[in-house]
Amino acid sequence: MRLVLQRVSAASVAVDGEVVGKIGSGLLILLGIEAGDKHEALEWAARKTAELRIFEDDERHMNRSLLEVGGEALVVSQFTLCADIQKGRRPSFVRAAQPEVAEPLCEEFISMLREMGIHTEQGKFGGKMSVSLVNEGPVTIIVDK
Repeated sequence: MRLVLQRVSAASVAVDGEVVGKIGSGLLILLGIEAGDKHEALEWAARKTAELRIFEDDERHMNRSLLEVGGEALVVSQFTLCADIQKGRRPSFVRAAQPEVAEPLCEEFISMLREMGIHTEQGKFGGKMSVSLVNEGPVTIIVDK
């Protein structure tokens, strides 16, 4: 599993020109589910995402979590995060979970964030999406599990 967390002041995702998810301050989460990922990895990733101290406190130190600042989350599934580029010039996606496996895991991850009290929006699984964001900091963190 690979996640890219981007601290944002605003983010949205559109499909066919229609916005399907939109947040204010919080995290844009690009989520790549790999073959073999299990429930335990999702739990770890959701907790890490919610509790990672990457938001500024009053002294401008990254010392507060998404939960502590009351931030929102926008989750966008992105199998291309699982690309293997070691050989040749064309990425291989054999590490990516098949859609019938990845989609329920993506939904489970979103549910976990919501159960923690985080307002969570999402893109359209498997859809061709246009993502817009205002990255704050900029802060971008890659999380591998």
